[in-house]
Amino acid sequence: MKRPDSHFRPISGSVLPRFAGPSTFMRLPMVEDPEEVDIALVGLPWDGGTTNRAGARHGPREIRNQSSMMRLVHQASRIAPYDLCRVADLGDVPVNPIDLSDTLERATAFFQRICAAGATPLTAGGDHLGSLPALRAVAAERPVGLVQFDSHSDTNDSYFGEANRFTHGTPFRRGIEEGLLDPKRMIQIGIRGSLYSGSDLDYALEQGVRVIEIEEYFDLGTEAVIAEIHRVIGTGPVYATFDIDVLDPVYAPGTGTPEVGGMSTVEAQRLLRGLRGLDLVGADVMEVSPPFDSGYLTALTGATMLFELLCVTAGAVADRRAR
Repeated sequence: MKRPDSHFRPISGSVLPRFAGPSTFMRLPMVEDPEEVDIALVGLPWDGGTTNRAGARHGPREIRNQSSMMRLVHQASRIAPYDLCRVADLGDVPVNPIDLSDTLERATAFFQRICAAGATPLTAGGDHLGSLPALRAVAAERPVGLVQFDSHSDTNDSYFGEANRFTHGTPFRRGIEEGLLDPKRMIQIGIRGSLYSGSDLDYALEQGVRVIEIEEYFDLGTEAVIAEIHRVIGTGPVYATFDIDVLDPVYAPGTGTPEVGGMSTVEAQRLLRGLRGLDLVGADVMEVSPPFDSGYLTALTGATMLFELLCVTAGAVADRRAR
């Protein structure tokens, strides 16, 4: 395990105005070599798996811009991620905007390079199919669990014919089929919205995935759902994925498939803070689509959730180092 002998630090807003200087995640340095970091912040500017409202390819750039609002220490947990770990912006995943298969190959190789260096990837997307190449890297040696915050299960089989099996509605079915995910250590939170058919959730349920639809979430309450996350995931390695559409559109209008009746930003922040103690081996924030945003609200929310995930991931990296 790499030691945090030297730390990268964000540029302070009290030294250089937030609207000035290069646009990077959290105003951190841009680094090319994953050997230099413990946590690699990366962008995945690609929405080739989108089936309706495209635009999430522009998400990473605007999340970078809005992440200038993040500071050094988490207000509630007092976690200081840059004291715990070496963190930097490793740029964007290489993509091919006109070839889905080629992008999946390029992205998988990019994430494999990060993991081979012993770094933990933390990704801003991009549509939700982008979680699949990250999973192919972090789960190369054994299946991992999954904590998924989302309004959609994303375990469909295909769209527009049997040949189209890779879309933003299918990544976690492919992840189970490829042996990347242990479905009995998967929990999906916030699922809602009208269905194509009454059987849309059958595959996930039959595989043993714990599905918490939004009605159950509100009935149980945040603390009970956090306890359920820990019960399902246990002590093994886990990947966390946050689809911005888990939030009600009043908090995140800039997304490709908004669903009314979602949770609030405060509830989502409390849930993400509740991941502390899990063995996080990777995480992402997906489906921020600036063309549909209003006043950069969704991008700011995405940056905030990315910082929440950075803090709990830094805690997980520090815990592994201590073992």
